[in-house]
Amino acid sequence: MKLNLNIQPLNTWLNVNNEPLIISGPCSAETEEQLLITAHLLAATGKVSVLRAGIWKPRTRPGEFEGIGSIGLEWLKRAKAETGLPTAVEVANAKHVEEALAAGVDILWIGARSTVNPFTVQEIADALKGHDVPVLIKNPVNPDLQLWIGAIERINGAGITKIGAIHRGFSSFEKSSFRNEPMWELAIQLKTLCPELPIINDPSHICGNRELIPYISQKALDLDMQGLMIESHVDPSVAWTDAKQQVTPAALAELVDRLTVREPEAPNEAFADKLADLRKSIDKIDDVLLQKLGERMAIVEKIGEFKRDNQVTILQVNRWDAIIKKGHAFAKALKLDLNFTEKFLELMHGESIRKQTEIMNAGKAEKGIAAEQHTEVKA
Repeated sequence: MKLNLNIQPLNTWLNVNNEPLIISGPCSAETEEQLLITAHLLAATGKVSVLRAGIWKPRTRPGEFEGIGSIGLEWLKRAKAETGLPTAVEVANAKHVEEALAAGVDILWIGARSTVNPFTVQEIADALKGHDVPVLIKNPVNPDLQLWIGAIERINGAGITKIGAIHRGFSSFEKSSFRNEPMWELAIQLKTLCPELPIINDPSHICGNRELIPYISQKALDLDMQGLMIESHVDPSVAWTDAKQQVTPAALAELVDRLTVREPEAPNEAFADKLADLRKSIDKIDDVLLQKLGERMAIVEKIGEFKRDNQVTILQVNRWDAIIKKGHAFAKALKLDLNFTEKFLELMHGESIRKQTEIMNAGKAEKGIAAEQHTEVKA
């Protein structure tokens, strides 16, 4: 089901000089000199369309640098006047919105820590009513698509139609190379539900280190995201916040030059015909897969009934271990990704457990009804 949103296309409210859209600037505005030098260097690359800077910084623990505050808005105003770059700032409450708009900030964004709280988002939405300003909404810290959608709906409900989403990755208990797991499937689901919504990737916060930024940036563009928000600092080694994930303006320009920008569709008729044929082949295979899954679940139901009738537990760990080992062996032989194969097997196994649990519970309910009826007859 598609989302019912009123959103203007990105190119109607933002003059994108280059493709993809690049939003860049320091994680935090630290000093006027630092911000102005960085802004001039970014503008000189010709790659950047919007200058970003953190003015208010939500920190995990008190005592850490929480942003330079309102004075930084004056620095941004000067940077805009000198470079011609429109500016973007994160806002986390109504006061931030009022001050940013009064200072002439061009684009506001709502951070991941704010998106997670509907009360915060609604406060920001109420402060935005009556203003015609673009708002970008980062995904919540935790992997919850409904929270992300809810935040977008609240801002749209305030009359804001110049809206974009920022995919900055999600927190996870699993340790990996990333600061925040990309979980691309959630961004893809959002795009599927609202195709007209521009989605901008934030590789800086996904990666947590500058070495991985080119890889994530390219993948984001390959998934048809409209732009990138990459943190840049004149000297990242002395940055007051998130030093490891910031790049110099020169490094940013080099990174952007190396990106390959692909089109979502090719005008070539022969390409379209070949792609259509290949997709038909996939559709046929998908039909067979679904049919086989249906047959598999029918057998699962029989297993559930058999276990119920013989008082056997649903979960049998040895059986699951055997499935995983066999799956890994097949995956290697068929050149399938092991992680994908394991997730697929886990999904099937989870559905099997659900179905068998349903059968067990249904059996208990039937026995309960029968016992009540027997008691009534005896009475």
